[in-house]
Amino acid sequence: MGSKNKLKRFRENETFQNVFQPTREEVVGDLMPLKGKWNSDFFKNDNPLVLELGCGKGEYSVGLAERYPDKNFIGIDIKGARFWRGAKTAVENGLHNVAFIRTQIELINHVFAENEVDEIWITFPDPQIKYKRTKHRMTNSEFLKLYKRILKKEGVVNLKTDSEFMHGYTLGLLHGEGHEVLYANHNVYTNEGSPEEVTAFQTFYEKQYLEINKAITYIRFKIKD
Repeated sequence: MGSKNKLKRFRENETFQNVFQPTREEVVGDLMPLKGKWNSDFFKNDNPLVLELGCGKGEYSVGLAERYPDKNFIGIDIKGARFWRGAKTAVENGLHNVAFIRTQIELINHVFAENEVDEIWITFPDPQIKYKRTKHRMTNSEFLKLYKRILKKEGVVNLKTDSEFMHGYTLGLLHGEGHEVLYANHNVYTNEGSPEEVTAFQTFYEKQYLEINKAITYIRFKIKD
């Protein structure tokens, strides 16, 4: 993407009421006025709050928002030029139950209060296969502790990935640490019983994976206390 196109998207993001782009200093300094108040002050309802971490172009957040109007969705990514597409689609389609935040996943406990979130989606994260990159895997122990802080007691996490490595690593870690695996599937499009929200729509990259018959895996789990 050209730099001019990126700048145009950044400027357009600033005009969207469903986009929040706080500085790192604002986030770390706990200067987010909506922390703990996303439903009451932004969405203005008490519907379940669902996050998509590393939302990319935002297709999944928008797709979920369209399918489940009785839930609130927030896509989070550090690259605003990516989720510009999702934010713009939401505005064009009049979707008021989806928003986007430009920030790092490591900082979400500064953006959301304890027990504020009902559900988390992690869709096609970088598997960070090299051992020295373990700390960056979005389902490692430290990330799970982070998610647990903002999730409600019965909150769940969904991992959808094309990486068998990421799928296996996560399953092994979940079992090893005693977390509750609610559902696991090594190929959601060929094995029966896949949840509707897992197969109802695809991201840009997921469609490319499916064209070359790459298996899409899925895990739904609860993080233990």
